[in-house]
Amino acid sequence: MFTLFKKEVNSFLNSLIGYIVLLVFLLITGLFLWVFPMEFNIPDYGYANINGLFIIAPWVFLFLIPAITMRSFADERKSGTIELLYTKPLTDYQILGAKFLSGFTLVLIALIPTLIYYISVYQLGLPSGNIDSGAVWGSYIGLLFLGGAFVSIGVFASSLSDSQIVSFILAVFMCGIMYLGFEFIYTLSLFGPVDLTVRSLGIQAHYDSISRGVVDTRDVIYFLSVIALFLMLTKLVMERRKW
Repeated sequence: MFTLFKKEVNSFLNSLIGYIVLLVFLLITGLFLWVFPMEFNIPDYGYANINGLFIIAPWVFLFLIPAITMRSFADERKSGTIELLYTKPLTDYQILGAKFLSGFTLVLIALIPTLIYYISVYQLGLPSGNIDSGAVWGSYIGLLFLGGAFVSIGVFASSLSDSQIVSFILAVFMCGIMYLGFEFIYTLSLFGPVDLTVRSLGIQAHYDSISRGVVDTRDVIYFLSVIALFLMLTKLVMERRKW
């Protein structure tokens, strides 16, 4: 399993598109936080926080993570190596685990450089260190859970097609539905007294909750459930070869 995990990470980092994807993420967040004269601009905002990062990042993740995961199964199936992979002494769960963990690791690699934003604001604050570190770390935890959910959706989308482009589009669509769809339905007030329950089915409600700096058990269980659901759906797709 570790060998497959290492191969997946290396295949991404050894490709030009891998570095382009990571660079685009850092460039977009950096421009919005430090250059563009918008509400997210840290120097113009006048307060020692990096809340803008945690508002922008989910929108970038909607495209970044599908770009990371679109190769997971689609590339294997298109190149014909998927059958070779299934003949190796690995269970479906080990293959699936390696695919998911490699995608999650790449998300983590993309987030690590953003710590420079936190360090910069920490040093620039008056006095130095005048930043709510607890809220920042809580928001980072929220981003990791969000990233994990999107990776599981992206891996599932990749298992449905042998085309990376189709897998990418499917992943963007499904991530968008899970993140924004329930927020839209909730605002229509179609469900009366249970509209808040409908909203809680979406990712954004739980991400916003964790981003306040409070890691609630209910939010953790929700994200783990979403990850498990889409990984199990991927497992079902993998089992089609036995039918």
